[in-house]
Amino acid sequence: MKKRMIALAVMLILALSMGCTAAHARQETEIKVPVIGNVWKKTIPDNEALRFTRDMKAGWNLGNTFDAFSDGYRGNHMNLENMWCGAKTTENMIEALHQAGFRTLRLPVSWHQHVDQDFNIDEEWLARVQQVVDWAIERDMYVILNTHHDVYPEYYYPLTKYAETSDRYIASIWRQLADRFRNYDQKLIFESMNEPRLKGTGFEWSPSAGNADCKDAYARINALNQLFVDTVRAAGGENADRYLMVPPYAASPDQLVNFVLPTDTADNKIIVSIHAYTPYAFALDAKGTNTFNRLTSASTRDIELFMNRIYNKFIAAGIPVVIGEFGAREKDGNLQARVDYTAYYVAGAAARGIPCCLWDNHVFSGTGERFGVLRRGTAAFAYPEIVEAMMLNAMQPLLVE
Repeated sequence: MKKRMIALAVMLILALSMGCTAAHARQETEIKVPVIGNVWKKTIPDNEALRFTRDMKAGWNLGNTFDAFSDGYRGNHMNLENMWCGAKTTENMIEALHQAGFRTLRLPVSWHQHVDQDFNIDEEWLARVQQVVDWAIERDMYVILNTHHDVYPEYYYPLTKYAETSDRYIASIWRQLADRFRNYDQKLIFESMNEPRLKGTGFEWSPSAGNADCKDAYARINALNQLFVDTVRAAGGENADRYLMVPPYAASPDQLVNFVLPTDTADNKIIVSIHAYTPYAFALDAKGTNTFNRLTSASTRDIELFMNRIYNKFIAAGIPVVIGEFGAREKDGNLQARVDYTAYYVAGAAARGIPCCLWDNHVFSGTGERFGVLRRGTAAFAYPEIVEAMMLNAMQPLLVE
């Protein structure tokens, strides 16, 4: 009798386990991926630059990888690649992105812990970055290469009192990169800076137009963007008319008033770089909401407002824009909300002729910003529905003039 009772208990546990597994499977199959459609009916000027960026379609960020750094780090600097994300980048990962339909790889790179006192980039680090660039280029993908977490007074910082060092740093880094990649075709895009801002101050994310330091920062960011353009153009080769991306203060769509597009010797080859984790309460704020309803203005209003702002200022004037970072952090299993958000966001951008690059920091658990989508070790997507939402909605037909 005791053995029968144990056997029945084991069977019951197995049945419950299978039931939980089946319920989990049903939950996954119940996730619906909406196709939003071109409901905004925005007219897109027909020029080479906007055709170029539209072809970039869906993009993905290799986040927390080559952009990782550690203040005071004394170990082998090559190990910084996997310090934050826990995995080295493999060709299988890039192939998985390519097979999933991603057309663009954004490659954030922090250079400041890989340079000497004269800002010469370490050859081993540069060769490793180039290897990943090549994996994507060989698959006919677009690649965006930038300077990422280098915002320090010892490297570059957008205030006049640091201008001499900042100019030297930006010019040195981009002179070397432009020379290294001078023969790469236009599918390699250079991006001057990532979210340049008054780091470590009360104005870091909320600058004030009336503050003297903020006014100075606006002007210095414009100057550094211009220096970047001039430096790359002077490097020769394919750099003469390569597409170049430049951000406003913090790459924010709310900071366009003081942003000045650099002058250029090439015709309409400057792309405006925008980052927008919008609406903030859903996408980024840990204490905010975990719900998103694509059918209510309470959820969608902020997205439409900022996208209309960049459409009216740039796209309608024939100037290309790329949303280099967007996404929604995981909050308590809210996958359907994140899928709906991704679909709506990407469809809205696509209708305005703007490609989007999903932020992926390879974080899936813990209390931090859980933006992980691709599991690096297996090159498998943890949330294929989010990827599908991007692909289906980045391909929407446009109204072209």
